[in-house]
Amino acid sequence: MLRRVFEDQAYADRALRPLVEDMDPRERAFATQLAFGAVQRAGTLDSITERFAARPATRLDPPVRAALRLGLYQLLFLQGVPDHAAVDSSVELAKKDAPRAAGLVNAVLRKAASGGAALVDALPDATPEQAAIRHSVPLWLAQLWFDQLGADEARGLLAAINAPAEHALRANGLLLTAAELRAALGVATHLGLDPPESVVVDAPFDAHGSPLFRGGALLPQSRASQLVARAVDPQPGERILDLCAAPGGKTTHLAALMGDRGEIVAVERNPARADGLRRTTKRMRASIVAVHVEDASCFDAGDALFDRVLVDPPCSGLGTLRSRPDLRWRANPHQIEGLVIEQRAILEAAARAVKPGGRIVYSTCTLSAAENEEQVAALEGFAIEATRTTLPHRDGTDGFFICTLRRL
Repeated sequence: MLRRVFEDQAYADRALRPLVEDMDPRERAFATQLAFGAVQRAGTLDSITERFAARPATRLDPPVRAALRLGLYQLLFLQGVPDHAAVDSSVELAKKDAPRAAGLVNAVLRKAASGGAALVDALPDATPEQAAIRHSVPLWLAQLWFDQLGADEARGLLAAINAPAEHALRANGLLLTAAELRAALGVATHLGLDPPESVVVDAPFDAHGSPLFRGGALLPQSRASQLVARAVDPQPGERILDLCAAPGGKTTHLAALMGDRGEIVAVERNPARADGLRRTTKRMRASIVAVHVEDASCFDAGDALFDRVLVDPPCSGLGTLRSRPDLRWRANPHQIEGLVIEQRAILEAAARAVKPGGRIVYSTCTLSAAENEEQVAALEGFAIEATRTTLPHRDGTDGFFICTLRRL
């Protein structure tokens, strides 16, 4: 999986899934932790490699680099794996695909084992360049957050994106409350409270395999994502437009907050994702949702304007790095420039579709001013009523930007 992510640009979760599906649950959990962790910490691991190998990690053959990343991750970040087991298994991996490099792998890992986790703890993060190595992100991303948030806030955020993501669920208010869902789950949980529909699971739990999921009682959804529909504040009987609606978490939350009374037009340009959205709305009992397959930036409401519009456009996703280990290596500033253009077009379509006095909620799961604050500030004819930003190190959930605008 590690090689597919870095050599073939595969998505980590999709590459791993077929490799672990036949493992027993304990092995599957360990394999997932090891694979995702080695992807997430690749920048730090490569820096340690360069210290002991006396050569740039980029000059190593891909199988050697992958074997070193897996071994170093176990030695430096995992508890409970004997050092000799981590070294031996990684050397065997190197022998399989690059036998002449097995000695190098052995030497690097033994030196790292003698230093242990202290090697990482000793890495400084006073500057963006240092923080990029210690917290394993591209330099451009460390620089972006240092510039936007200040050094202290940026360091806190960078440390948090390597921690495990919260496992939050949303109780479907059309069927039960969060307290009732918590009682029905049978595993360790606590109420998320903000928003009130949220339940955070504190123990291993297969949400998608649960009968409660199949029956529409719950949906896996971060607490930050759940805040979006709350910000829209839809009222029963209103007409709501949801642009870029798939996969449907926010759409079905809107329906639940409306008591399934009124009308929601959910726009999704990808036919396959639109089909998935229809299945989700059916499972979650959201009968007031009508799915339209079209480009959100070209949506034309005509004279049938909407009371409220949710704009949840494609974004760089930088607020979700905890649950998407490969995204930090996939995103780039050039991509953000293209997304900004697309987001602006969708936001302008929303502006044309909302009634005078009506409201738009603009939301992204990223922490990039160009995609967030600068977008809403540029929208003419609207007043900003409220803005909320969640940060993983401060709020314990995904990083989201949520802004409510009122048409003048």
